[in-house]
Amino acid sequence: MVERCSHNEKGTNQIHTMSKVYLFWILGIVALSVLTNCTGPNKEKGSVQSGEADTLQPASGTTAAAVASEPQFKVEETFQKQLGDVLTSYIMLKEAFVASDSNSVPSKAMAIRESLSKVEVALLSGEALNAGTKFLPALDKSLKDIQSTNNMEQQRKAFRVLSDSLYATIKAFGLGGKEAYYEFCPMAFNEEGAYWISETEKISNPYFGDKMLTCGEVKEKLK
Repeated sequence: MVERCSHNEKGTNQIHTMSKVYLFWILGIVALSVLTNCTGPNKEKGSVQSGEADTLQPASGTTAAAVASEPQFKVEETFQKQLGDVLTSYIMLKEAFVASDSNSVPSKAMAIRESLSKVEVALLSGEALNAGTKFLPALDKSLKDIQSTNNMEQQRKAFRVLSDSLYATIKAFGLGGKEAYYEFCPMAFNEEGAYWISETEKISNPYFGDKMLTCGEVKEKLK
């Protein structure tokens, strides 16, 4: 009888030990899955939408290119500076999304529209002019969509389109030496993924705010 009790106790201890190992194994898989979703390979579905810009794919990889590529068109520095002012206003809007401040978003969008109105398309010619008359109205439309609602989710959807359009515009004309970074979150919009533009490499996610502030990666350096 004594030996039988001893064997039962050993069996019970073994079961408990195996249960603990299995539990730790499951927790490890879950943690790895979350980390991979946020920083690992992604679907990158959040590219330019609505047909407002040519399909311009960001550079591959998880870090910004060491040297930004040259813009598609050679244009006057005055035009690039004007586009840089649009980017400056855009950054203020991006920060409002990072703070999840839906009340200030419409006014920030209005500030971008004011900067956009000062961009002189007349400085362009040829194919650059054709691109300008295509990209700039697309930017304004996205801004109007942002202004049309106080719902943060809807504002962020319009911001995703705005970001894609601004990326295409910057790739076409450049920023005259001013630097920016094209960044990506693979988990935004039910893991469809979404991009935004930042003035620094530091990740401050405008699609989740403080819920997942640092989720994302730099995809490309812009200038």
